[in-house]
Amino acid sequence: MEASILNLSKLQVKQVINASGKMSILGVSTVQDNVIEAMKYGGQSFFEMADLVKKSGEIVAEYFATESAIIVNSASSGIALSIAGLIAKDDRYASEKLYQIAPDRPNEVLILKGQNVDYGAPVETMINLGGGKLIEVGYSNGCKIDQIEGAITANTIAFFYVKSHHAVQKNMPSLQEIKELCNRHSLPLIIDAAAEGDLKQFSEIADLVIYSGSKAIDGPTSGIVAGKKKLIQYIELQSKIIGRVMKVGKETIFGILQALENYQTKEDDVEGQLETLETLKPLNNLPGVQVMTQQDESGRAIYRGRIMIDEQITGISALQVIEKLKSGTIAIYTRDYYANEGHFDIDPRPLKDGDIDIITNRIKEIIGGVHS
Repeated sequence: MEASILNLSKLQVKQVINASGKMSILGVSTVQDNVIEAMKYGGQSFFEMADLVKKSGEIVAEYFATESAIIVNSASSGIALSIAGLIAKDDRYASEKLYQIAPDRPNEVLILKGQNVDYGAPVETMINLGGGKLIEVGYSNGCKIDQIEGAITANTIAFFYVKSHHAVQKNMPSLQEIKELCNRHSLPLIIDAAAEGDLKQFSEIADLVIYSGSKAIDGPTSGIVAGKKKLIQYIELQSKIIGRVMKVGKETIFGILQALENYQTKEDDVEGQLETLETLKPLNNLPGVQVMTQQDESGRAIYRGRIMIDEQITGISALQVIEKLKSGTIAIYTRDYYANEGHFDIDPRPLKDGDIDIITNRIKEIIGGVHS
């Protein structure tokens, strides 16, 4: 007898329009049908998991042009497992006693102060989870390469570099400068590239690079660590120790493999993004509202509609507008990092047919209703 499908109405979850981007708080991405089919195959079959992890890692490494790779359950776990691996290496006893032995072993991880960010969880917390001690270098408004060199000690095990729009960009050493410094000191360079779209851009420069499988790649919730074979082997050991609480399922492994295959033929739909954003332009007719198109801060082929609210004219702040958007019958989430400065963004990539019209009309209702 075939099992019945869950009555989804029991969940009573609120309908959401995601105009924020590929955000973990909204489930990150939606996946293609063939990814679901691949996950179904994985979920309905049995495998020797060690063999599946090894073989899938070999395939993933080809996509990233690295010596080796491993699929993990999130980019965050990839950080923790990478640090734990560098501390305990291939010592199983040390791995099992990680938190007892870590303070007595080299465990310091350097990071630019302006990159110690909260991406939904603090970078520092993930480093600590792996047994590491984070050492900030420089200042939030700048750092010199000699400041990094001065911070390297016998207890330093890695330099951790965050490639993200969240991180401070100005007055920082280039990634190439940092790599050259790491080479001089035989120091592994770990790059957190969770949301980046170019899978091979760090293959030559990073010893370990960490990606989210569910952001740019549009796979199921997962992470990927790619890099030097020996370092990936350390992570493989950790996946049996602290990584047990972060283990990745067989269905996820098949899903991310299919998503990576899809990604090879995916093209940036800049024209479609810009066409969708045109729908926002009538908001310019509202007194105190200005709409403009902005490219992503990091230069990626992502365009968003920026809606600027002049509170003196509209009688309502950008912060108040986004809260009203979230609290409606349909929860509309925008990209609101700078709402306190009077503007928020609309990311067209996750939108479904008709969503942009709902957003435009809702903003009209909110601002038009202030003086009614």
